This record gives sequence, C-alpha cells and structure tokens, in this order.
Amino acid sequence: MSNIVAIVGRPNVGKSTLFNRLIGKRQAIIDDVSGVTRDRQYGSAHWNGHEFVVVDTGGFVEGSQDVFEKEIRAQVRIAIDESAVIIFLVDVETGETDLDQEVATLLRNSNKPVILAVNKVDNSHRFIDAQEMWGMGFASTHFISSASGSGTGELLDEAVSHLTDDNELETDLPKIAIVGQPNVGKSTFTNVLLGEDRNIVTEIAGTTRDSIHTKYNLYGKEFFIIDTAGIRKKQKVHEDLEFYSVMRAIRAIEEADVCALLIDARTGIEAQDMSIFRLAQKRNKGIAIFVNKWDLIEKETNTARDFELEIKRRIAPFTDVPIVFISALEKIRIFKTVEILLHIYENKIKKISTSKLNDVLLPIIQNTPPPAHRGNMIKVKYITQMTASHPVFAFFCNHPDHIRESYKLFLENQIRANFDFSGVKISLVFKDK
Repeated sequence: MSNIVAIVGRPNVGKSTLFNRLIGKRQAIIDDVSGVTRDRQYGSAHWNGHEFVVVDTGGFVEGSQDVFEKEIRAQVRIAIDESAVIIFLVDVETGETDLDQEVATLLRNSNKPVILAVNKVDNSHRFIDAQEMWGMGFASTHFISSASGSGTGELLDEAVSHLTDDNELETDLPKIAIVGQPNVGKSTFTNVLLGEDRNIVTEIAGTTRDSIHTKYNLYGKEFFIIDTAGIRKKQKVHEDLEFYSVMRAIRAIEEADVCALLIDARTGIEAQDMSIFRLAQKRNKGIAIFVNKWDLIEKETNTARDFELEIKRRIAPFTDVPIVFISALEKIRIFKTVEILLHIYENKIKKISTSKLNDVLLPIIQNTPPPAHRGNMIKVKYITQMTASHPVFAFFCNHPDHIRESYKLFLENQIRANFDFSGVKISLVFKDK
C-alpha cells in the first residue's frame, strides 16, 4: 500500500482548490515538483499523525481526441493505479453529469478505496441538493466546500484510514531506494549490486503491488533494496513514462530510509532529477547522487570536479551530499556506493549527546553570537538533539522567533563541520529557554 492520495474528477469541479486545502498552502508544490503537463502537482500533507502525498490530477475527459486531454486521461489512470485512496470530486452546482458517471465507472473498476466528495456545499440549500449524489452508489460520501474547508476534516479522517505508516516492512535493516529517470541505468545498477546469481538474496514481497524489497547480504553488509527499475515493464502504461517514473519514485521514497539517485553522465542533472531530489529531501530521507555511465564521458583533468560543482550548485543549499561517478555496466565503484549508502543510513539515525553538542557548539556561538533583536542580545543557553526520523536539533534561547535564516544556516554548517551528517537533512528548531 502506498501513501498517495489522488484527487480525480471532471474539469472545473474544484480539484486544485481542494489540493491546496489539503496541503495547507496556496499553489504549493513540493519544491516546484510538477509532472509532465502543466497542471500536474504533488504536495506533502499531514493529518492526525499521518504524512502522505496528494496528487492533483487534471480534469478527466473520456473519449476526447484533444491531444492535451488524452495526456490528462493517461496521467489520471496512472495516478489511480499508483494511489492508496482516491478522492472522487463532483460539483453540487452542476449536479451529476454523464462525464461524472464515466469517471465513476473507471474508479469502480480500479478496486481502490474511493471517497466521493461533493464540492461547493456551502449552504443549507446546496446540502439538500447534494443528497442526490448518494445515487452515484459510493458508500463513502462527504459533502464539502474546498474554498471554506467545510467538511474536509472528516474527508481527511477517512482518507488517512486507508494509508499505511512508512517502512511497513518489519525489519530493522536499512531500506534503500534506487530512483532516477527512465534509462538512467537503475536496472543494471540493481542487478550488479545483487549479482547475476540471485541465490544469495531473498526476495520479499513489498508493500506495493509491483515493488519488490530484495535483501542484499554480501561481504558482511545487509540491507533491503527497493527497486523502481521495472517501470518500463508496466504493460498498461506506454504514454507517460516521465509522469509514471515520478509516481514510482514517490512510492519508493515513502518506503525508504536512504535514496540512491542515479543521473546520466551524458545529460547531467536535469529538472526531473531535481524533482526527485527535492522529493527525497522534503521527506527527510538520506540521499546520495550516483553519476552513472561515467565510462562514456571524455575526460580532462578537471572534468569530475567541474561536474560535481555543477551538481552542488543545482542542489544548493543542501550540498552535503555524496556524489560518486560510477559505471554500472563496467562495475566501476559499485561497492563504494554500498559503503556510502550504509554510511548515510548511520548518519540518519546518529544521536549526539547533549553534553558533546554543548561542549562543541556553545563556544562557537559565544564567539559568533546571533544578531541582536531590537537591541536585545539573543543568548543560546543549551542545545539538544530531539528524537525524530532524521537529525533535529533544538536550540533553547531567548527570542527564539527572531533568529535570522542566515544564522540558522551558519549553525547548520557548524554542526556539519563538527559532526558527520553527510547525505542527511538537518533540521533546527528554536525554543524559549
């Protein structure tokens, strides 16, 4: 089961408004992550302790010959296929239409949990009119107003009941997702990692229908690989591989502890690579970047250095990310990638004692204190690491709301300079002393 909620419906029923309502932002996209067409959006949402991804699909128009509408239909079907639960949005103003019935038929055939949400129910008269929508035959029906938020709490309550917690696989072993664009070499990389003779591994059915968690157990190293390399084998999808690859990456990232992002040395880091990188960063996953097909590049003295500098420029300000130049086909630096991925996992779960944090950071803060707020000195009393899924450090001080962003970056850099958190996102919180 994935942690993806898809919003589906015909055009102009308020899907984007509901999308923004569910993620709690206006026009919010995960670091400008968008799909192949202009209105495909992915947003991170939180509700009652659950974290999940909301996908805003385009308006579904069955049977249209319009090229753009055909593209939307293909992507809607992919979103339905990859989601854990579907919110089917209709409009009380227009009432039930033939197109709504076509969408309803598609959803019933999906064998996925479907919640009917009747939108624009913002007064008593429309509430009465909305009762007719029970005739569509969906047991889970909610009357909402995307614009005001009325009814969306109950809608979310039901939606998250169909979701699963991250890392369903019952094991303490690290889970590493191999992600990247189509044709970047994920399948070859995975096969080389595992070896052609697969009797050394144990295949365990994953939490998604197509995803396989494969256990790596070689040279004293153990972890699970979440392989997303099978996207070209998906028989029902031949039109939208780019969009499908993002959907598969989202699912893999949700389940993983660490993500190995493969990019093609011949093209460099592209917008789609950045989309996947930011998704993993937003989800607080460990990240390493492996530049594959390095054997195909003509090299000069500084080729690797310049390539790495360009990647770090693109991924800034989170640049403390291992970058390794590999060739899966030629088996160049493959074992090094394993070492790095497991090291990132150790960094992700690392705990620094409060005494060590304060011994190292307080003298640095005293020598370079935060800028004053309205003439009042800001004093940091002590620092501690909080319990979280990734490294989170709490700074106890006066005027915690007035620490400048530049100083927060300074503190993060000092933590990274004194403690190894390579490949791992760090979060800083400031609390009243």
